[in-house]
Amino acid sequence: MSSSTVDDRWDDGLIARRAAERGAHAPEGAPDDPAEDSLPALGGQYGGSLRTRLDALHELVGLSRTRLANDTLAEAGRVLDEAAARQRLSARHTVVAIAGPTGSGKSTLFNALAGVPVSETGLRRPTTSAPIALSWSEGSAGLLDRLAVPGRLRRRPLAGGAADEDLQGLVLIDLPDHDSAVTGHRVQVDRVLGLVDAVIWVVDPEKYADAALHERYLRPLAGHAEVTFVVLNQIDRLGGESVDLVLDDLRRLLDEDGMALGEHGEPGATVLALSALTGEGVGELRELLGRFVQERTAPALRLSADVDAAAARLRTAYVSDGQTGLGERAREDFAARLAVAVGATAAGEAAERVWRRGAIRACGTPWLRLYRWYERLRAHGSTDPRLQAPLEDELTARQRVEQAVRVVADDASRGLPAPWAQAVREAAARGADGLPEALDELTTTIGDPAARPPRPAWWPAAVLAQVLMTFLQIFGAVWLVGQIVGVVEPGLLPPVLIMLGGIAGGPLVEWACAAAVKGPAKRYGQEAERKLREAAAACGRARVLDPIAAELMRYREVRDQFVTVSGTRSGARMARLGAVGMRWGGTRPGARLR
Repeated sequence: MSSSTVDDRWDDGLIARRAAERGAHAPEGAPDDPAEDSLPALGGQYGGSLRTRLDALHELVGLSRTRLANDTLAEAGRVLDEAAARQRLSARHTVVAIAGPTGSGKSTLFNALAGVPVSETGLRRPTTSAPIALSWSEGSAGLLDRLAVPGRLRRRPLAGGAADEDLQGLVLIDLPDHDSAVTGHRVQVDRVLGLVDAVIWVVDPEKYADAALHERYLRPLAGHAEVTFVVLNQIDRLGGESVDLVLDDLRRLLDEDGMALGEHGEPGATVLALSALTGEGVGELRELLGRFVQERTAPALRLSADVDAAAARLRTAYVSDGQTGLGERAREDFAARLAVAVGATAAGEAAERVWRRGAIRACGTPWLRLYRWYERLRAHGSTDPRLQAPLEDELTARQRVEQAVRVVADDASRGLPAPWAQAVREAAARGADGLPEALDELTTTIGDPAARPPRPAWWPAAVLAQVLMTFLQIFGAVWLVGQIVGVVEPGLLPPVLIMLGGIAGGPLVEWACAAAVKGPAKRYGQEAERKLREAAAACGRARVLDPIAAELMRYREVRDQFVTVSGTRSGARMARLGAVGMRWGGTRPGARLR
């Protein structure tokens, strides 16, 4: 089987790590997991929308291997394998299986279509123990090998010749009873039904409503209605009106199974009544089969229905509950939480206070500066617990970072299918690992803006003015002392005025400097806060938001592929499959659906 390798593999994520662990513990020489094998390349006779859907399914499985469990992708992988296998075999042949319960007359109908007794009939049950093949033309050996029909059970409709032209290309398979007491017979039926192009279900007036038939086969295969024939056999046992009543009831049950009926020219299952024993209605079935075979669309129809069924199984893994993604508001909230964690606002306010305090200190009077120095010296040796830094600051910052990551991961994964929501949370968790340390290193790299505030150009002039005011105070005081000791001529007013001017001018200069520094100090604090906020946001974006965005982009990519796989024509069919389920149980075999 030809295969292509998926180049881009996602080796991160929970499922990928589990797969790696399984591989590490596997014994040497053990076979690989089938789901991990490269997918078969597609091509051949498939074209149009089916080719597009198969390519999309191929891509979908490849992209999802590290996000979904193997059993979730098993059905899709099987469909791809069957598509690749069927396309290499004859496109001129249509394989149709005849299936039904015990005593329904399958083998009798098989012989009636063949024109000669090929399959054994009788009262002994079960009569047919292995699939028997009937080919109307040459070239079907590969198809029969695929069905594992042994050579001794391969027949031709007439010895030495071919039947009517309409059935050229038909390969008819008579299956064992699906309700046989022999387990091996049921296994053969299930295996062959998964490989043939179409199915003729044969029921009788007694078992047409049997729960085992409807719940095990007809309901799960409701999406395959276009390649399904439902034949009510043995109508010779019923009266004229009874046939119509039973046929109407059979149609009602099929409708409840979710199987569309091909009436009024619409695509769907073909339902008809006949008697294989008397031949009544057999000619109509042969005519319908002839048209069906000559159209040569059965393999594509069957495969399209298989793709629909696989898409229905995968729907919950790819279809979200609502709008998904990471909105701008969530990004802003995450950045704001990180800014709080690194203390951006507090750093800005501290920078503003330090600058203002530095301006007042540099431009203040020497006496006030001396007093403040004394106060700082006294506070430095204090053991007052109110002045101690809280020990839980670092822990609180870490908790804030973890909370910020958790909140943004929840916002990003909200509404996503479970596997992709898990992948988003994993990406956020990997980014959160080491984020608090990175933010601490970031603040160290940027430095404390409060530790080195800039000095405006007018500060030296203000300091010079303050020195002048101090000099006036000292000069006035010395003048007064000189007058007291008699060194200087008496005159109280001039030195007092000079000293008072110095005393009043010092605080005035300090007040003017404090007023002038308010605006620049505020802008300096805001700039310090902005830089720290932007740095923290950039760190969080690189470690958390970008990996989350990458996961969301991957999800959107696989979702687009899933939309292509689903197809516009199969929307209603998928909804019907999702409603009835792929396997129904809990009803006693043999019970009637009423």
